[in-house]
Amino acid sequence: MKKFKMSIYGIMLTILLSTFCGIMQNKPLLLAESQIITTAKSALLIDYNSGTIIFEKEKDKKLPIASMVKLMTIYITLNGLESGKISLNQEFTTTENSSSMGGSQVFIDPFVNYSVEDLLKSVIMASANDASVALAEGICGSESSFVDLMNSTAKNLGMKNTLYCNSTGLPAPEQYSTAEDCAILLSNILKYNEYKKYSTIWMDNLIHPSGRKTELVNTNKLIRYYDGCDSGKTGSTSEAGYCLTASACKNNMRLISVIIGAKTGNDRFKETTNLFNYGFANYQNKQLINKDIVLKEIGTKRCKQKVAEIVATEDFFAFDKKGKTSNYEVSYQLPDEITHCSAGEKIGEVIISKEGNVIKIINLTVKEDIVPLSYIDNIRNVISNW
Repeated sequence: MKKFKMSIYGIMLTILLSTFCGIMQNKPLLLAESQIITTAKSALLIDYNSGTIIFEKEKDKKLPIASMVKLMTIYITLNGLESGKISLNQEFTTTENSSSMGGSQVFIDPFVNYSVEDLLKSVIMASANDASVALAEGICGSESSFVDLMNSTAKNLGMKNTLYCNSTGLPAPEQYSTAEDCAILLSNILKYNEYKKYSTIWMDNLIHPSGRKTELVNTNKLIRYYDGCDSGKTGSTSEAGYCLTASACKNNMRLISVIIGAKTGNDRFKETTNLFNYGFANYQNKQLINKDIVLKEIGTKRCKQKVAEIVATEDFFAFDKKGKTSNYEVSYQLPDEITHCSAGEKIGEVIISKEGNVIKIINLTVKEDIVPLSYIDNIRNVISNW
């Protein structure tokens, strides 16, 4: 009887151990998720390439975001540089209004000329309110006109829950945004190489026209202390709390994190670090389509080139949990041959599917112009084949 009881106890113990081990085998991801504890009012972590949400807390809640408003000031300035509307060495004459801004500032002088580059660097690095207003006035003539441009730009970018009232983020009762909209905005800013030229600088100096010097220190401490962090914008007011929108890149994967309304300045950096650590530890990106390499070759008909090299118009990265094998399928829709085509002209598509569902369609084009044979070329071919 004792042996029978012992065998029952042994079986029960085995079952308990097996159950416990089974839980432990699945625990790492769940444990990591349980460790994402944020005191912020709103938080978000997304994969930059796919837009996949990894973690979110009240991502659509409309909140004041303090100086993270300047992300839009930065974006519009970068867009103006790319379009040629303004240039880095162009100078804006400052006003008494711009030089009198309170809060974070670089103490610009009124009625003197500052370059767009110096003003932009001061906003990106030091979150300077005076430099932000100087850019707004220089680009649109007045800050109020610039705010109209900010709101129309937000709408065009798909930022559905944002309203701007100024270019700085200084307290304004009707001004708000969300974690999701801040992530959308930073993801668009990251498309400009000019941005990271300044966002990655830890310390620098602003030399005023008078020769006076102001030291610039990047308000985003993660630039210095978190490996892979190359961009971000801080913000803090009594109404908004402590905020940070930031991005980091490791092992071919870029993440964007947003923290709104943390209790302390250190909390926003600590919680952003926790989000980044979780994302990089548990997820991975694998490049399936590279726009910089030839994907296919197609024969041509009556063209100077015998073969057309096919490339994609954009990259594609497969985003997954580490250790998980997802069924991504890549198929091509292309003509059997090409008569003539210009580089950039759509000639087909690459279709990416996951577990039977189409998740992305990318246009295909030729790497270089495919030129048809001229009349003289045809005559030469006839003679050579005679």
